[in-house]
Amino acid sequence: MPYEATKPLLAPTAAELRERIPGWGADTAPEHRRTWQQLDDIGDTGAHWVFPDRQPGGHGRERSIEHGMMPPVFGTAQPLHGLSGAIRRFAYDHFSETKNTRWLLLVVGDRVESVGAHVRSLVSRHPDNPLTQTGVLGEFSHHPVRSRVGRGRLDVRHTWMDPIIVAGPWVVSVVLIIRSARRVLRRRR
Repeated sequence: MPYEATKPLLAPTAAELRERIPGWGADTAPEHRRTWQQLDDIGDTGAHWVFPDRQPGGHGRERSIEHGMMPPVFGTAQPLHGLSGAIRRFAYDHFSETKNTRWLLLVVGDRVESVGAHVRSLVSRHPDNPLTQTGVLGEFSHHPVRSRVGRGRLDVRHTWMDPIIVAGPWVVSVVLIIRSARRVLRRRR
């Protein structure tokens, strides 16, 4: 195909697309929508429901700074607490949903909560068992090499990091506990 001064029309028109693809153009004029007849009885606002009664206890809950009020219903199962809660509350109170800083702070809050859960588990009477609860033992019994080689899996690239990420916090926790115990024993002598 030789070069021409005018660009050829490559995209089909809306009418051609509407003929070729059933239901195409849901964002076009209402008379072209397949479900337009079903929407006749909605009314002026387009809402299908009445605004529900507000759930009590919304004061002090986390919400985006873009929103003027809490939604009528919200979750209360896991309230913010501790250092991770302070980090998350700071992210909610100071940064917009469009800012990467907000999301990075929320991830940091999650990591702080994760470390706290590991520490609480280590000092409890029934600590977590990383061998059985992470699925590491299943790697040996369910064809670990055959399931990864020759299948086009992309997660093979980070396989070498998985033991570090899973076992790393446990090793660091054990080392810190041993060092703390040694310091306590030295002070008592």
